[in-house]
Amino acid sequence: MNSVFMLLVVREARLLCRRPAELANPLVFFAIVIALFPLAVGPQTQLLQSLSPGLVWVAALLAVLLSLDGLFRSDFEDGSLEQWVLSLHPLPILVLAKVAAHWLFSGLALVVLSPLLALMLGLPARCLPVLLASLLLGTPILSLLGAIGAALTVGLKRGGLLLALLILPLYIPVLILGSGALQASLQGLPVAGHLLWLASLTALTVTLTPFAIAAGLKISVSE
Repeated sequence: MNSVFMLLVVREARLLCRRPAELANPLVFFAIVIALFPLAVGPQTQLLQSLSPGLVWVAALLAVLLSLDGLFRSDFEDGSLEQWVLSLHPLPILVLAKVAAHWLFSGLALVVLSPLLALMLGLPARCLPVLLASLLLGTPILSLLGAIGAALTVGLKRGGLLLALLILPLYIPVLILGSGALQASLQGLPVAGHLLWLASLTALTVTLTPFAIAAGLKISVSE
């Protein structure tokens, strides 16, 4: 199973490299939202600094959500999903490899880009390690939870709005913990509690969501 998992991750990575627009769109959206926000509220450093934890996390959440609508669509259209369902290999392992490749090329790139954009909002450099840690723990949760909605709506022609309605309520705990960790760091308070809760949620989602994604794909393929 380890070899199957790695082979599928490599396959998905090659496919994503052939579609650079799908990789660039979430990052461009993330950068534009944060770059435009100071123009809307003004150049007050203190105000931007106080708003930066929530703004960075909301922008990251929406950027991840933007990239999830087409997560399984190409596989659904070319019949690959049917082969996955009929395969002798466990479907949860296959979808976990798919989501892992998606996160490596979109979520991880978003994490790398975030410190530069956070500095534009006046976030102190001492808060950047907490920002990176919270996003590293939180973005996999966003991708895995979003993949459940993508699996359920993959057969719909315009499932983007329905995907957002299904998934956004599930994102609320991650948003609270991620922005809370950054806010605590900004105020000089301990952040270990927030990060430990995020790590617990990450472990829980990695363990359970592949089964929910697999069930959603089976429902979509059978319709």
